[in-house]
Amino acid sequence: MTALRLTGLSWEELNSLMEAWGERPYRAKQIWSWLYVKLARDVAEMTDLPAGLRSRLQELSPPLAPQVLAHQLSQDGTEKWLLGLADGARIETVYIPDQDRGTLCLSSQVGCSLSCTFCHTGTQPLERNLEAAEIVEQVTFVRAELTRRGQKLTNVVLMGMGEPLYNYDAVVKAVRILLNGTGLAIGTRKITLSTAGVVPRLVQVGRDLGINMAISLHSVRDVVRDQLIPLNRKYNVQALREAILAFPLKHGRCITWEYLLLKGVNDSLEDAQALVAFLGDIPSKVNLISFNPWPGCTFEPSSRERTLRFQEVICAAGFVTVIRESRGGDIGAACGQLRALGCC
Repeated sequence: MTALRLTGLSWEELNSLMEAWGERPYRAKQIWSWLYVKLARDVAEMTDLPAGLRSRLQELSPPLAPQVLAHQLSQDGTEKWLLGLADGARIETVYIPDQDRGTLCLSSQVGCSLSCTFCHTGTQPLERNLEAAEIVEQVTFVRAELTRRGQKLTNVVLMGMGEPLYNYDAVVKAVRILLNGTGLAIGTRKITLSTAGVVPRLVQVGRDLGINMAISLHSVRDVVRDQLIPLNRKYNVQALREAILAFPLKHGRCITWEYLLLKGVNDSLEDAQALVAFLGDIPSKVNLISFNPWPGCTFEPSSRERTLRFQEVICAAGFVTVIRESRGGDIGAACGQLRALGCC
């Protein structure tokens, strides 16, 4: 009997299911509320449903939350969970608290196929795409944990394990569930998708979702970007820029460019000037990121002085530029460190 992933059903699909089962229309509203407002972890908690419907759902539906294999808390408050999925696959999910917000970093794949040379996740081969339900359940699980403690989840970033645009259909479906105003109700301004530059999907995702877009850039010179992000050999810097120029950017929004500064690789003043020329008149924000070392990687982070000089060039050109402070590095939860082959 095929498992029914309730958290992978859209609002329309859930209504259609209840209709097909001969249930009254309001049953879908009750189930939706249990999933995304009350954050139930099991169908058995849905006590206002008839016993027969609960039994039918429970018979077909797996648990509504992933298995927690390990949990780590950083000195800076960042948290990381190693989550076990129904088939034994493992992913990592990270929560980053701040004064006025709490951001959840979601995984979209088990492993990654991009093999970016600076990224520890890229050393874990791609096992499979996550289902929409497995993406959504990272959010419902963590929000339930935070609610219990009186903390909040305000923002979601698809910057965890995997390339979201290589799992397009499941990511779009999951994000639409997150956006639904009668459930989790996370707004389009509060969700960011990060891509290494899967050019054919860039404009499409902007039209389909209207959420924030972040580009993992790291260099605007093809010879360097080819080395850092092998995907660049397929979709080069010029192709990426053309796709962004066609991106349906909403009024008042900008593209976020993620730029990892690596000592002697992409951190010269010439690199900064080339970045300014690349950005041109694209509404942009630049996040300068410090490299987070991991075993076996030979890259080194740029010095603070060099980072500040790089920032000065970008700021002088009129672009908002933020030096993004690393969070969760002591537990392997910082940018580029996620890897779920073994226990945390």
